[in-house]
Order: sequence, then structure tokens, then C-alpha cells
Amino acid sequence: MKENLLLEKPIVMVGLMGAGKTSVGRALARRLGIPFVDSDKEIEAAAGCSVVDIFSLYGETEFRRAEERVIARIFDTPPVLKVISTGEGAFITPAVREMVLKNALSIWLKADLDLLVKRTNFRHTRPQLLHADSRKILGQLIDERYDIYAEADITVETKDESLKKTLDKVVDAIKNYQKRQKNG
Repeated sequence: MKENLLLEKPIVMVGLMGAGKTSVGRALARRLGIPFVDSDKEIEAAAGCSVVDIFSLYGETEFRRAEERVIARIFDTPPVLKVISTGEGAFITPAVREMVLKNALSIWLKADLDLLVKRTNFRHTRPQLLHADSRKILGQLIDERYDIYAEADITVETKDESLKKTLDKVVDAIKNYQKRQKNG
């Protein structure tokens, strides 16, 4: 079922790793009938190596520079309407956050620590969690980043629930946001 939300700008999914930005973003794009773009995949394509490799070869600072350039390019590449999933640190970067808040509808998928740990424990694609205590790292990231993610236009609390249920919550949140914007 295609949803008609009368979008005027792209949607950008933000939040910590494991919150569901890619899976929910991809499902949202399908439901809206618009393209989906994963900024991490675009960075990997531009660099010719994985995010983990970029972190280990060049460090986080260089990765964030590349991420900013790639996200700017995604915004400048047609079509205008698309759903963009960003890496967990993208929205934390002031220039990226400013770009997103100015040019897109931002949606923070907020998840609690237990859910994030459950979803990230068996993945080896998260540079910050390799060879580390994921609960401790994710807890620190929550403390450092949740106030910044809260600057997003919309916040949707994600739970250990079906993708469809989370997607329905996101669509409802967009509709409510649009209603509030329309009614001023």
C-alpha cells in the first residue's frame, strides 16, 4: 500500500546503531514509493572499502569529513524526494546536522540500551563496537548523543517490535508533524 504524505523534501533517518535506521528507512521508502539511500553504503562506494576499513585506515575524523561530503552529494542528487539513512555519528557533526535540519525532514529513531545491545551484539560492521564492551560503549553514546538527536524534527520511540509496527509509528508521526506544521 503506497502512502500519500505530500512530501516536499527528503526524509533523513538519524539515531544510534541498531535503532533501525536502515531497515525502517528502506521500508518507509517502499511504502512512499520513493528511493532509499544508505549514506554508509554511498561512503563505501566512494571510498572503495568498508566503513570499518575507513575507520581503521584513516580514523574517525577523516571518515566524518567523507561522510559530510557524501551526504551533501546525496542531497544534491535527484530525485529530491528520497529516504536517507545516515550513520549513527552523522547527525552529531554540526555541519551535517545543519544540512539535514535545513534540507530534510529528520526522524530520530530512539531506542533504549537493551534493544540497541540486542540488535548490535552479533554484527561486525560497527567500528566502535569491535573488540569492546558494546553495552558500555552504547551507554556512553546514549549519554553523549541523545540530546543532539532530540533536535530532529520527529522522534519515534522504537521497541522490540515488528518492522511493520515501527513503520506504522513513523508514518503516523510524519502525518502528525505535517498536521502541526499546517495548523501552525
